Amino acid sequence: MKLLPIKPTKIIGILLLQNEEFFLKQVITNILPFCDQLFLLDHHSSDGSFAIMEHFREEHPQKIVLHRIHHPRESHQFLKPFVGTATWVFGVDGDELYDPERLFLFRERLLQGEFDDQWMLLGHVLHVAHLHGKYASGYLTPPSRSITKLYNFNAIQSWEGKVLERLHGGHPCFRSGFHEQKKRKLFEEESWEDAPLRCLHLCFIRRSSVNKTKVRKNIMENYSGGFFTWMKEKAKSLFSSASGRFHDSTWKKNHYARGGRVLKEVTSFFKQSASNQ
Repeated sequence: MKLLPIKPTKIIGILLLQNEEFFLKQVITNILPFCDQLFLLDHHSSDGSFAIMEHFREEHPQKIVLHRIHHPRESHQFLKPFVGTATWVFGVDGDELYDPERLFLFRERLLQGEFDDQWMLLGHVLHVAHLHGKYASGYLTPPSRSITKLYNFNAIQSWEGKVLERLHGGHPCFRSGFHEQKKRKLFEEESWEDAPLRCLHLCFIRRSSVNKTKVRKNIMENYSGGFFTWMKEKAKSLFSSASGRFHDSTWKKNHYARGGRVLKEVTSFFKQSASNQ
């Protein structure tokens, strides 16, 4: 019997964003060498974000796929072809800066199969409240919540149901030997300084010229209640714009601003990645 060749593991990045122009170039630069393919999905940006993504697509046409979407749930459809394959899916937002040198090294561990028995990997996060030159102050995971989204799609047979955005919601159907709780919490194994997978989450930083509030509500806050919740939030946004009174996301403050505030040196997050030097 002729054996079929084993397909090598791939890393697929998927970036879903809206109005992230201030840090977007660095976000993409940091993750691009880590990914074999990168999907850039823009959800109604009205600042310079789409132009930045177009530039990257023109520079890397074989690696980058660029689309505009009308609803966040459309982003999940781009991942359907990878279900049940030797693929790690790396979900990134426009306010997430990963350490490119650590990613470059972590890629080898991922592709060599070190984590193949896991469904999800959770890395270290510093939820940034302020940037001060080469330093950032904010709240670490733990005790704050981790936001790293690195999923082993070889662990599932399907992912259907009501999905509000890529990698959120729905009902993943697991293959034998896997389940929802097979999560490797890397942030419990090593310190921030030694972490192989670490991220600056700029959730408390203003990231676009068109946004008046710094702590913006996320997709789950705006869409989890369905159409009427979305309309309510839209009306609130219009009223805020008209009145000049803007309200920060309390959900983010409750989940991402836990524990004492710390100061960390972060110059490595603002360099070119190892493979681009």
